[in-house]
Amino acid sequence: MTPSTSATISVVIVDDHPLFRRGLIQLLNTIPQFHLVGESSGGQAGIELVRRLHPDLLLLDLNMKGMDGLEVLKVVKRADLDTRVIMVTVSDQAEDLVTALRHGADGYLLKDMEPEQMVESLQAAAAGQVIISDALTHLLAAALRGHKRPQSAQEADLTDQEARILERIAVGMSNKVIGKELDIAEGTVKVHVKHILRKLGLKSRVEAAVWAVANLPPSRQRQGGG
Repeated sequence: MTPSTSATISVVIVDDHPLFRRGLIQLLNTIPQFHLVGESSGGQAGIELVRRLHPDLLLLDLNMKGMDGLEVLKVVKRADLDTRVIMVTVSDQAEDLVTALRHGADGYLLKDMEPEQMVESLQAAAAGQVIISDALTHLLAAALRGHKRPQSAQEADLTDQEARILERIAVGMSNKVIGKELDIAEGTVKVHVKHILRKLGLKSRVEAAVWAVANLPPSRQRQGGG
């Protein structure tokens, strides 16, 4: 059992494969700051766990019997619980990846990842970073290129403040952290993020992060100060 500290990350797992669930639990036990607070084999029961426990992370299977992971994702995101949702799935299809991200998933990992990679990815997710299995990043980039979108901050008509916020989204900062760093209210950051997504023709901050890495000059992807 992990000590109860301010750095402890509470986790709920929802997956209908008992063997994988057991393996994931064993893996979590190797990460000191992680604390499993609940697990479920079904979508509806998983939603009830998340509503009751308000975990920091939800590790969610995509394809499940009954209510699938996408429906669970939609419900959790509508509840606005500040729970980061990471899809953990066997599906390496671009359509599943993009659909999950556009409904608010904070990451997308493949079940066949090496355990060490999974640990690193989950630690990055806990730190607020956008995580996508390396094998899938080219699929997302290709999907974004499949539609006509601005190719620069100037072409997108982003304001200086919007560009600064986008830089921080690209390195996985939450709205709260961005607000503190730029000395603006979290609600103001949310409004800016909506404007950024509209201008870029995107649906999620994960897509915005991928766009920023591909289109912002390296010097702008993480400048200090605000």
